[in-house]
Amino acid sequence: MKLGARAAKSPADLASQVSKLFMCLPFTPEVDLALFGPCGVTEGAEKGLMIVDTSTIYVGDAVDFQTRLSALDIIYSDCPISGMPFRAKDGTLTMMFGGQKEHYEQAKPYLEMMGAFILHCGDCGKGQMMKAFNNVVYDINIAAISELLPTAVKAGLDPSLLEQLFTTGSSRSFASEHFVPRMVQRQFTGDYAMQGAYKDIINVQQATSDFSDETPMFDAMVEIYEKAMDMGFGKESKSAMLKVFEKNFGVFVSKTNEKE
Repeated sequence: MKLGARAAKSPADLASQVSKLFMCLPFTPEVDLALFGPCGVTEGAEKGLMIVDTSTIYVGDAVDFQTRLSALDIIYSDCPISGMPFRAKDGTLTMMFGGQKEHYEQAKPYLEMMGAFILHCGDCGKGQMMKAFNNVVYDINIAAISELLPTAVKAGLDPSLLEQLFTTGSSRSFASEHFVPRMVQRQFTGDYAMQGAYKDIINVQQATSDFSDETPMFDAMVEIYEKAMDMGFGKESKSAMLKVFEKNFGVFVSKTNEKE
């Protein structure tokens, strides 16, 4: 508010006052409601309004929104974000823009206020696809840690030492730095829930559904991910995949040795 921001009464009220509108909502139903629901954006927008949607949704939904809004002479581009809350706060996000080049160039100065790495990925929907592939690489990394950390504990290694190793040695990664300390502290909340992030897996599955090539690491990660959700851990962080292997191996990973 100190910088001049003021609240709008509704999405329609907001859309009537701006030429560019940036959205960041949980998933497709919320985006659809904000755009097309009662007092939604389309009720107040002037022709030529540019919408940049930084929500993470299905690729097909992004393309559908573009088609429906184009019929109303409203520009829609998808631009999902990556980088965790601390990078959002710092304005250093990675942002993946899907839309026409000219619209990317028009939006870029504003995106650079939010992100340090802005990628033009192609047509609408390609931003969602790019984020999905990024996130499944991340998921594969987390699944590998979830399998091997309890394996190492069962082999007799100290969880505290494994934490130090996995966050400083050649196995070090963003996933290990973020999740291994949380795993050994039994902290499985506070990050994006597995069931909410599952949409990235769906996007990759849909993008590769016609491929005849095998993807064994991706498939193995999906199996572990889904098993963790089936075991009731869907509302927890992706690090809860650890619990699948703890149960399999009959071990408990904790540097405090205090069971949940």
